[in-house]
Amino acid sequence: MRAKLRLLRLLRLLRLLRLLRRKSMPYAALLPMALIVLVGYLGTVLWSLKVSMSSSRTFPAHDFVGLTQYARLFGNERWLQSLENLALYGVLFIVACLVIGFLLAVFIDQKVAGEGVLRTVFLYPYAMSFVATGLVWQWLLNPGNGIQQAVRLWGYADFEFDWIVDQDKVMYTIVIATVWQASGLVMAILLAGLRGIDEEIWKAARIDGIPTWRVYLSIVLPMLGPSVGTAFVLLFTAVVKLFDSVVAMTQGGPGIASEVPAKFIMDHLFGRANIALASAGSIMLLLTVTILVAPFMYARSRAAHRKASQ
Repeated sequence: MRAKLRLLRLLRLLRLLRLLRRKSMPYAALLPMALIVLVGYLGTVLWSLKVSMSSSRTFPAHDFVGLTQYARLFGNERWLQSLENLALYGVLFIVACLVIGFLLAVFIDQKVAGEGVLRTVFLYPYAMSFVATGLVWQWLLNPGNGIQQAVRLWGYADFEFDWIVDQDKVMYTIVIATVWQASGLVMAILLAGLRGIDEEIWKAARIDGIPTWRVYLSIVLPMLGPSVGTAFVLLFTAVVKLFDSVVAMTQGGPGIASEVPAKFIMDHLFGRANIALASAGSIMLLLTVTILVAPFMYARSRAAHRKASQ
């Protein structure tokens, strides 16, 4: 009798162990990613915060100077110019990509011939390196051998398109190049959203005689809210990370006319041996992203939770 009880207890213990192993497997699979987040991301952020409050130059120092580096940062004309440039670039880039991407998605959604080829053509620029894109557009916009020179050879001797060497217009050239590259991604995201809209909505709109533009404006766009939000987050992230295209096209010039925060940080981190000031700049960029993106992500999670609970 005792032997049977021991056997039953042993079987129950084995079942419990199997159940625990089955339930713990997903957590075990997520453990490497959790360690990367804690050590690779959170750890480096905390380290950058510590360095930004020190007097570090070439190597980290273990002293504490408070917010001195942040005061120097916002007293630096080059940093202030980079923020101004980034704000101008961000507004133009995001708006242009969303508008052009939406128009391309609407165009392809009309079941046009060669749809697969068009999708590939529009999306292909995004697969290219930002450096390669920047170099190609640098050549196209170069007044000596690009678009300006080609048009002049066609007989228009007074034609001028020298924005890339104009301090007041150079940021617009970067917008042109990066919009050309990124609008295809927005097109793909919004096209997926358009394909998820019920065809009955269009039939009802035709019966009621509602103009097509009004259907898109009043019905389709609100239904594409999640897709537009996803595209916005991706574009905003690209704005904050803007570096490769600027380096490839202008090197931050003429002067500091196309300077951006990421280039300022990299220059002070590697070129000017001032890792404390570079760390302060990176912390400010992180705060900007957190302040702008976190409320949006929170609202999306709340909306998804409400939708799941209904």
